Amino acid sequence: MQGRPPNEMPTTLSLVHVGEPQSPPARPVQPIVAFDRRELMLILSVYGRKVSRGEWRDYAMDFLKERALFSIYARVSERALFVVEKNPKLRSKQGQYLVTNQEGRILKRGHDLAQVLRVLDPDLVVVG
Repeated sequence: MQGRPPNEMPTTLSLVHVGEPQSPPARPVQPIVAFDRRELMLILSVYGRKVSRGEWRDYAMDFLKERALFSIYARVSERALFVVEKNPKLRSKQGQYLVTNQEGRILKRGHDLAQVLRVLDPDLVVVG
């Protein structure tokens, strides 16, 4: 037995199958609404311009069961200055995108996010 110290016994390995532990039945995963990459790029483009001008400072994103929110803050505060919302249930009605102000008033709503975001940055050029 070369390569093994004289006192060491040869090792043998064996696999033992043990039953899976009983786990509670899995709850179905609740779907959430989120912004896709294109939508986030549009929102972050406007956000970045406003941050560079010193107008906005912070943001938060919330992905809920029925809607996604991008909240914009001018400074650290309890209330968002603006909220960009995506609500797919409104897709066939008024449009799934809307922007609200600090008081909750809807500033703009529609089917095209780029058009809706123009309320936040009127100089924004929409490229179709």
